[in-house]
This record gives sequence, structure tokens and C-alpha cells, in this order.
Amino acid sequence: MISIKEVEHVALLARLELSEEEKEMYARQLGAILEYAQMLNELDTADVPPTAHVLPLQNVWREKDEVGRQLEPEEVLANAPDREGQFFKVPRIV
Repeated sequence: MISIKEVEHVALLARLELSEEEKEMYARQLGAILEYAQMLNELDTADVPPTAHVLPLQNVWREKDEVGRQLEPEEVLANAPDREGQFFKVPRIV
């Protein structure tokens, strides 16, 4: 079971304002979810190899994906509206 204190902590991190009833409801619901997820620990996974993805994935390369001629910085920046050295200069966004 998840405590009310843990629900309050998660609500604080998520910037949520919860009533006392909501805190109790979420504590029950999250506790039930974790209990259900705990059932996965009961599965026998001894013969299951660890994977990062359920499907075997690999990169597919085309001839065009090969490293080729690179543009010179002057050529790249020729039409830049504003630049600083060998870099594009853009407005600061904060």
C-alpha cells in the first residue's frame, strides 16, 4: 500500500493540489496498481533472455547513408541571415 505521504510527495512533484479524499483515493488506486504489477515477479523468467526491445531491430543502411563530401563552413553559412564565426546566430530563447 502507498502511504498518503508518498501521494503528497508525488502530487508536489507534479504540482497538483489534492483534497484529502483525492489523496486517499489515489493511495488506494496506486497501491492496487503496484500489487497487480507485483504479480510479474511470480513469473518464471529463467529461460527468457534479456532484451531491450521485443522485436529484433537493426539499422538498415542505404548507399546514400554513407559518409560523403561535406560542405565547407563558408558554403554552409553563405545564405545565413546572421552568423558568429563558423556558427549560425539565432535569437536567445529563454
